Amino acid sequence: MDKNDSPGKRDALDYLIVLLKHKKMIFCMTFGLALITAVVSLVMQPVYEAETKILPPEQSGSSLAELLNNTMAGMAASGGFLNVQTPDDLYVGLLESRTVLDRIVDRFNLVKLYGVKFRGDARRKLLGSLRVVGDPKSNIITVAVDSRDPVRSAAIANAFVEELQNLQNDMAVPGAAQRRLFFEKQMDEAKASLLKSEDAMKTFQEKSGFLDSGEQGKAVIEGIAQIRAQIAAQEVQMEVMRSYSTPSNPEFQKAQEVLAGLKAQAAKLETGRGGPGAGPIIPTGNLPAVQADYLNKLRDLKFNETLYDLLEKQYEAARLDEANNAEVIQVIDRAAPPQRRARPKRALMVTVATVLGFFLSLIGAFLSEYREQIAAGPEYKRKIETLKRYMRLRGDK
Repeated sequence: MDKNDSPGKRDALDYLIVLLKHKKMIFCMTFGLALITAVVSLVMQPVYEAETKILPPEQSGSSLAELLNNTMAGMAASGGFLNVQTPDDLYVGLLESRTVLDRIVDRFNLVKLYGVKFRGDARRKLLGSLRVVGDPKSNIITVAVDSRDPVRSAAIANAFVEELQNLQNDMAVPGAAQRRLFFEKQMDEAKASLLKSEDAMKTFQEKSGFLDSGEQGKAVIEGIAQIRAQIAAQEVQMEVMRSYSTPSNPEFQKAQEVLAGLKAQAAKLETGRGGPGAGPIIPTGNLPAVQADYLNKLRDLKFNETLYDLLEKQYEAARLDEANNAEVIQVIDRAAPPQRRARPKRALMVTVATVLGFFLSLIGAFLSEYREQIAAGPEYKRKIETLKRYMRLRGDK
């Protein structure tokens, strides 16, 4: 064989000859793989993906974001595994947390639906069907869930947002909410005392027939009741302040001074020594027995009324503060059942299979041509004859 005819010396016509020589194999392999892929894509069950878009609260005013930022910064400093690059990564991590996933698993009974034995297996399957993407420019987070049921995929996507809000409320309760809960409890106690004192006053008047003690006595009792109610409300306010401040706090010290002044004023009123310009104050000890009993009950009634009013005002202030500082996750697009399947993408699958089959057929064609050329060479024939000779059980050497 001439050197110019060796396998290493080929031009475009040689390659074209090979392609035309094996055109049947190339066509069959390419078309066959595309046809098989098309059949498989038709047999595969469709998968639908529903997505919802949310906007987390502003990070500057978010107590949850501040809490998580501090926690994750500490873990990063100590060699933790968390890698938070943007503020929205906090919420992406929460959506993919085990707590949220377990709540979704229990809510939709996914252990039974997925046909698994353990919750951990259902959690992994759910995580595989979840796609959470945060946009650092717009701060919009897209939550997408795929399922074979389009209605279920939309329901689970919306449930993820709801559970994220629930988890956020569980993890970070604002200070205003703590104050609201405290004042609400105090209001319930004050209301019970008020009802009790009203019943006591009604019962006393029915038994004694005593209805009026005079304007001066009423003025004394109402003044004492108001001061005592202010003292009780101030003590409640200081209890709230103790939960987030120290005794050296200037605001706390100012509250102590106000409380001391109220107690001193109450002492003057109760002893009848109001001092110059104190007004027509009389000692309650100089009153007749029935009138004194009436005034005592009236004092309790006025005290409870005033205390309840003061606590109600503080409760409303804390409630408004809580509403203003609430961290609300805004839902931009609520998930709806998708009308088109997300997978399988049949056109893409057939296209990829066609291209892959064509390249595989080209490789097969050139390998077949190379094998034929090697088999036609004298060296190959000599080796085959030698192999046959040694394979004979008996033969001439």
